[in-house]
Order: sequence, then structure tokens, then C-alpha cells
Amino acid sequence: MQSVVRSRLVAELCIVLVITFGVSGLRAGLRLVNAVLSPQPLGSQTVTLNAQQSPHALIDIGLQLCSAAVLFGWGFLALFLLQTPIFQMSAREFRRWCVQGLGLAALIGVPGLGLYLASVALDLSKQVVPASFDQAWWEIPVLLLWSSANAFAEEVVVVMWLLLRLRQLGVHAGWAVAASAVLRGSYHLYQGFSAGVGNVVMGVVFAYFFHRTGKIWPLILAHFFIDAVAFVGSSVLGSQLHTLLGF
Repeated sequence: MQSVVRSRLVAELCIVLVITFGVSGLRAGLRLVNAVLSPQPLGSQTVTLNAQQSPHALIDIGLQLCSAAVLFGWGFLALFLLQTPIFQMSAREFRRWCVQGLGLAALIGVPGLGLYLASVALDLSKQVVPASFDQAWWEIPVLLLWSSANAFAEEVVVVMWLLLRLRQLGVHAGWAVAASAVLRGSYHLYQGFSAGVGNVVMGVVFAYFFHRTGKIWPLILAHFFIDAVAFVGSSVLGSQLHTLLGF
């Protein structure tokens, strides 16, 4: 590879990661350290994933849309840099990818819930509150939007873009999968140790799947299903879900 091209790819990696999930990972790690240093046990602390941003409904909707737009923007930035179209698909392909996504969601989601419950009991993770909105009439659409934004941004940037760029730089596939997995785990550390470990495992599975198949939509859909079930389930069940989970 010509040195100029290689230098541009390295620069792109640094710039995109600083703008997106790289700094998010550093910030999440610092938040975890801060939480561990707190006199309150980690398992007694809570973290809200989708919090209300304003007591005024219309302003809150606007702020939620802005935050989701940033995530979609990260994903589209990665696609623009890759010059790789991903929206050309047949109905048959989309159905097949939905089935694969459901399978991956079950593979990750069920053991992940067990790991989370055990970690809270052992004071290795915070109690995660998926959402805290007061406006029930628009809560579920916003949670589904957040699920879509998270899934699109994370899988396009952390899996597709990162693995393809590392491949172009000649990085061994195993190291590229590991880098993607560690990055995914890092920006979830603000939730606790279990979130970091669990997302590293998820990252290995998802990155390896993309390495073998080159398909990103099953991963986007799987991530969407996991988040949608967690976010909307919490919204619908509310305190019943918290009682079921033991906090």
C-alpha cells in the first residue's frame, strides 16, 4: 500500500473514532472509575439509558430527535467514507436477514440478561433503567427511534467501517475482530463491568459474523431487536419489570 494512502486511512481512523465511539469509550471508562470510587456500592447505583431531556414535551421531543440524528449521522458518515451502498436489498433478503437478526438477538440477549442480573447482585454493575420519560403518548415511538439509531450507528461504524478499514491496512482478521469487540465494550463501561464484558462478547460474535458473511443488516436488525425489547419492555411493564428483575 502506498504510504500516502495508508496515512490517509490511519488519519481517517483517528478522526472518526474521536468524533464517534472512541471518545465515548474513554468517557465511559472514566465514568465507571468515578462510580467505583463512590462510597455507594456499584450495585446500588442506577444509570438511565434514555432519559428525559426537558420537562416540556415538544422541547424534549426535539432534543431526543437531535440526539438520535447524531447517531444516524455517525453511521452515514462511515457509509459515505466507505462508498458502500447497503440499502439495495430485495424483500426476500430482508426477510432472511430478519430471521438471522432474531437468532443473533436471542443468542446475545438471553445470556446477557443473566450476566447483568448476576453482576448487579455482586456489585459489579449498576442497575440499568432503560428509559425515564413522563410523556407516555410518545415514549414508545422515541424508544424505537433510539433503538434504530443505536443499532445503525454501532453496527455500521464499529463493525462494518472499522473492519473494512483495518483490512485495508493489512491488520490480521483476528486482531480486527478483537479491536471491534473491545471498542464496543469500552463505550458501555459507564453501566458497569458486566456491560463492558458482555458487549465485548457480543462484539466478537458480531464482528466475526461480518468477517465471515460481509452482511451488516442481520447485525443492525439483531441490535435493534435487543434494544427495542429492553426499552419498550421497560416502558410497558415499568415497575413490574423491576420487581421481576429483583430491584
